[in-house]
Amino acid sequence: MEILFYRYGSICEPDIIHAFRQTGLTVLEDTTEITSKAISDADRLLSVEKIINEKHPLFVFSINFYPVIADICHIYRTPYLCWTVDSPVPELFSASIRHDTNRVFLFDRAQYQAFAPYNPDHIYHLPLASCTERFDRVVSSISSSNRKAFSCDISFVGSLYSEKSPLRTLSGLSGYTKGYIQALVEASLKIYGYNPVEEALSDNVIANIKENDSNFFSLKNPVADCDRYVAAHSYVGMEIAQTERIRTLNGLAKHFTVDLFTQSDTSPLKNVRLHSGIHTLTEMPKVFHLSKINLNMTIKPIETGLPLRIFDILGCGGFLMTNYQSELEDHFDIGTDLEAYSSMEELVDKCAYYLSHDQQRTQIAQNGYKKVCAMHTYPHRIRTMIASIV
Repeated sequence: MEILFYRYGSICEPDIIHAFRQTGLTVLEDTTEITSKAISDADRLLSVEKIINEKHPLFVFSINFYPVIADICHIYRTPYLCWTVDSPVPELFSASIRHDTNRVFLFDRAQYQAFAPYNPDHIYHLPLASCTERFDRVVSSISSSNRKAFSCDISFVGSLYSEKSPLRTLSGLSGYTKGYIQALVEASLKIYGYNPVEEALSDNVIANIKENDSNFFSLKNPVADCDRYVAAHSYVGMEIAQTERIRTLNGLAKHFTVDLFTQSDTSPLKNVRLHSGIHTLTEMPKVFHLSKINLNMTIKPIETGLPLRIFDILGCGGFLMTNYQSELEDHFDIGTDLEAYSSMEELVDKCAYYLSHDQQRTQIAQNGYKKVCAMHTYPHRIRTMIASIV
């Protein structure tokens, strides 16, 4: 049987396509958006509709939620399956979320709890996953030159969010708004496992952000007002992420050798060893496997869930040190499968400990890898999704 996979270029799309094929499904791919990033909703609808008419797929699938795809699938009574890998996803506020042809899988439990009431029989919580099969092939190809290039004491791979924080580009914000946001940033950085921003934002601050950005996200027919969600997560949340990553890396670099692999602006960093971005498929798994400690810093808009980076690191057999998230202990044993921290002081202490306890660190990395292989691969998740339409 055939399914249609609508693609936009997410790094996890090839792994999910492979997992679908492992179940015996034939995967048709609509790749229009990969090469035409400015595609309109009208053109997106026509592209998907054409394939539905010609091929009559069992279902349509996408990473994250596309209201226009949900609409066309509803018209043709074709199930639409989607799985979020990001947060925020403000498109979830679309009235299209209510369609009975939807099967919407949300990786963050807080995200699920917020949106499930709008379509309780067709919205599900589904954590992310790892492609251990592909990672195994990359790790097995590690060469002596790779060991020299990618071995680190503490490494971080990813964006510093300087290019993803729209607040920095808004020139008309009031002094009150700037001070309010800065206070929220400082307060949030002291709290692990909880995001207070959406609840704490004042209506005046939200309005000031919105009136100063002509690109502020909006929908014609939302199921609820999304302004607070957008301001909290797409604006303040990105600012918190940038501040946290810079301060954490600078703080660690006072005590340890820290390597950063990124394409972001690194000018605010001090004493961090800087590397340009690395190839996601062929080099990143080697960094994860060879680093003594792999650092994960989950952005605040991911309120309870586990980002893809956690599953990537563990799936490469790497030792993971992550900020605490409330869903961590639903899937892993802290101190056995991975390590977690709830303050900068705890992060420094734990890094010092594990850098001097090689055997224990290696055992934890092996445990995390085995746990992911046994319970958290893409085939595990794909079977869950397919079961929703049977």
